[in-house]
Amino acid sequence: MTGVLLLVAGVAVLTLHTWVNASRWLRRPADGPVEVAETVAVLLPLRDEADRLTPCLRGLLAQRGVPDLRIVVLDDGSTDGTADVVRAVAGDDRRVTLLTGLAPPPGWLGKPHACHQLAGRADPAATALAFVDADVVLAPYAVAAAVAELRAARVTLLSPYPRIVTRTAADRLVQPLLQWLWLTFLPLRAMERSPRPSLAAAGGQFLVVDRAGYDAAGGHAAVREKILEDIELARAVKRSGGRIALADGSRLASCRMYDDWPQLRDGYTKSLWASFGHPGAAVAVLALLLLLYAAPPLIALAALAAGAPAVAALALLAWLLGAAGRVVSARATGGRWWPDALGHPVSVVVLGWLTARSYHLRKRRRLSWRGRPVS
Repeated sequence: MTGVLLLVAGVAVLTLHTWVNASRWLRRPADGPVEVAETVAVLLPLRDEADRLTPCLRGLLAQRGVPDLRIVVLDDGSTDGTADVVRAVAGDDRRVTLLTGLAPPPGWLGKPHACHQLAGRADPAATALAFVDADVVLAPYAVAAAVAELRAARVTLLSPYPRIVTRTAADRLVQPLLQWLWLTFLPLRAMERSPRPSLAAAGGQFLVVDRAGYDAAGGHAAVREKILEDIELARAVKRSGGRIALADGSRLASCRMYDDWPQLRDGYTKSLWASFGHPGAAVAVLALLLLLYAAPPLIALAALAAGAPAVAALALLAWLLGAAGRVVSARATGGRWWPDALGHPVSVVVLGWLTARSYHLRKRRRLSWRGRPVS
């Protein structure tokens, strides 16, 4: 009974922290109309994105509130006609510059090298850089609102996290964990105020950064070999004396990260090992997550079978409290909460399996993405 009470208390505290983060500390940029006076360069790295590029590029071309907008697109060795799609959609729009990327040299991963090339070719007059992925579709005032929030927050790097579009059962099980994890375990206000690089988070789908601060941090050259280049860039900014912030970007942008289960599985597998670092840390964290969020329904069933209804009721309460944390996270970030939150124990189990797979394939040097090795 005491152990189950402690379990309930632990989940309750974490769910309360999720609520405090979501209701008090999570920044929420305006979704327009907003206007900024400075020159902004939007940087779009592409590798074999022909099938889903058009909505992203149209969203960029429809941006409002940024009179001096420049869009730099880099075709990073695509073999599917990505550059042709860029030309067809952009036409003769003078705001768009299309570059042909160079292969990453030894010591560089593909994404950091593509972003490094883009930043190097951005208009020298641009005082803010916005990095956008091809699976992101921006609302009309997204760039203006993100840059305005960057300046209002007085930070060097702002990560306005997009609304994650979920269409399959696998999406709905796994994708909401991204926002839930940092809303539940990351103290957002402390992250903004603390200079500690270890206390950092960011999402590379949509990142806005002060140009001078980006250069001072070493840009993407400082994270050239990092699979989680977004988080590592945020840490580099902190190491150089800058500040970072997370924001709810669900009204500014949407993102359909993966089209099917194999893509989702491989996308998470390639990077989860880097999220946890040492395997021992991964084992400890996942054991705690499984205990707090996957074990309660099993404990409830076992207690009912053993004729201990009080223990079963407490275990059921722990399960519902964990589901409540998922509800808070989803409602705060534009996600789907019903009935998905009730499946939170299964989500955590799937996360554990994906993490184990990530370490297994990394040990065998079999991790790759878009045809390039990542470890």
